[in-house]
Amino acid sequence: MSRNRKVVKRSMVASMTGLFLVSAAMTGCSNGNANTTATDEPSGTGTNAGASQTAGAIDHSKPLTITVFDNAANYQGEQTGWYGKLLKDKFNITLNILAPQVAGDQLYKTRTAAGDLGDLLIVDNSQLEELIPAGLVMDMTDKIKNTKYLSQYVDKHFKPFNAGFDKANPEGKIYGLPTFEADTSPTTFSEEMPYSSPILPWNYYKGVGAPKLNNLDDLLKVLKQMHEKYPKSPDGKPIVPITLWKDWDGGSMENVRWLSNWYGFEQPDGTTTIQLNAKGDIVPLIDDNSMYKKILQFYFNANQMGLVDPDSPTQDWNKVSEKLTNNQVLLTWYSWERGFYNSIERGKNGDGIVGVPIADTHLIQSSDAYYGNGMVFAIGAKAKDPDRIMEFMDWLCSPEGLRYYTNGFEGFNYEKTEDGKSKLTEVGQSAFQKNTPVPDEYGGGGYQDGQSKINSMIMSDFVVDPDTGEFYNSTYWKSTIEANKTALTTDWQSTYNAENPTDYYLKNKMIDVVPNINTSLGADSSDIKNERSQISDYVKNTSWKIVFAKNQAEFDQLWTKMQKDVEGLGWKDVLAADTVKAQKIVKMRADALANK
Repeated sequence: MSRNRKVVKRSMVASMTGLFLVSAAMTGCSNGNANTTATDEPSGTGTNAGASQTAGAIDHSKPLTITVFDNAANYQGEQTGWYGKLLKDKFNITLNILAPQVAGDQLYKTRTAAGDLGDLLIVDNSQLEELIPAGLVMDMTDKIKNTKYLSQYVDKHFKPFNAGFDKANPEGKIYGLPTFEADTSPTTFSEEMPYSSPILPWNYYKGVGAPKLNNLDDLLKVLKQMHEKYPKSPDGKPIVPITLWKDWDGGSMENVRWLSNWYGFEQPDGTTTIQLNAKGDIVPLIDDNSMYKKILQFYFNANQMGLVDPDSPTQDWNKVSEKLTNNQVLLTWYSWERGFYNSIERGKNGDGIVGVPIADTHLIQSSDAYYGNGMVFAIGAKAKDPDRIMEFMDWLCSPEGLRYYTNGFEGFNYEKTEDGKSKLTEVGQSAFQKNTPVPDEYGGGGYQDGQSKINSMIMSDFVVDPDTGEFYNSTYWKSTIEANKTALTTDWQSTYNAENPTDYYLKNKMIDVVPNINTSLGADSSDIKNERSQISDYVKNTSWKIVFAKNQAEFDQLWTKMQKDVEGLGWKDVLAADTVKAQKIVKMRADALANK
């Protein structure tokens, strides 16, 4: 998998709350230990907007369109809506987003071949390693010294990360700023729900007796029972037990990749042929005992039982997100998917989607992304006005920039409390789900429609806001925790005797938290790159055929054929390369644990 989809997708549900809701996973930076508040931030266009730079050094009188090449984006085109107006008013800039997830991966090849990827780049670590020697990214070492917020992270975060590109960057210059960095510790997992675990609608699950789930077969049985009892949503829309989508597929079938985590195996970013567990065991994807095959079998069995959405082979993520918003899907597995439906108001009525553990699972979960999470912000070598781009990135790392990005507008989405902390307003509790109209003064349009389409930040929302002393992530605000003491919350807690899913998995020794490693795993040679591309295309296409095979005999035939065919595509070469990458991860995790 060449792209870190975890970062890309969990960020879809920023600025929401509700039971076990991972709010504001679209993350940004804070000012670290500085005591500067939002009142010190720039406002309006003109030289004032450059307050984080030398006063008067940046001219904002001319409008600037920044072309953003963005692997994290699920949207292509001009940033409009309230966030677009905010940036226009503050910096006189407009973002024009180029999204490979929309336009296709060929976009990267085309633009790099032309020698100009864009002005602001959000690319994979492996791509940065290619772009540095190609001269397509700018050295930010000197420019970052003049920033107000970014400069605080140079020694702690940026220098160590860039030093990892030792072959492409022997002088240790700063070319990329890692995304989604936490300010906790390298071995801390702060979230109240693991990234990938079984999630079901609580009222429907209880409606069929809430039977204990011992294994995946039990999960399929309860999905069938739920679907038979609840075939349609309250507003008459058809419910599907499981829905899948293709447009996130990278080195393999993405929907298979993340369910493998339930049984302790992950597919490291940048690899195509392997899965890895917490002990450091490396298992080829096409091994008959691989977790990849186990999950393919699960989806196949589900389809044989009529439980897989027939739209799955043709729909894209946008269609899936509509179904999630309408509560038309019974099984979800990404923690952030709860945000499309959950709300405090629904929670008061015992309604919402929640974690439902399966007894034989043993999850693997990466710790907080202290060192970043697979992508970087960079400035293109031919960028128009790089000083203004740097200024924009610096503002993203300010308290004001982060508050807007993660929680919207004070007075609309949230308000200050008497004790100096923050509290979501009634509007803010469901602005994303309802796509609540935004007042004209903020830019109008729907709130969800107008959110930042960059879909990535440099530091995560697991950083403390200097004004409130709490994470920027509103799920962990004192006020949100109090508000979330709903019928849904208390019912779940009494059922599982735990505060939240993470607490449950830890108490029952059903999870391995591994240090989150963010480094360059080495660029592929041209031969390996070509072989990897052929193998990944073949594996993901065949995986879809396997899921929708007409019977078990065809499943087995397709699986066996895939095992044989990939050998002729250079499987052994790519497997060897991926094994080296995995061994580097294993060593770095061991070092992190030894030094924690």
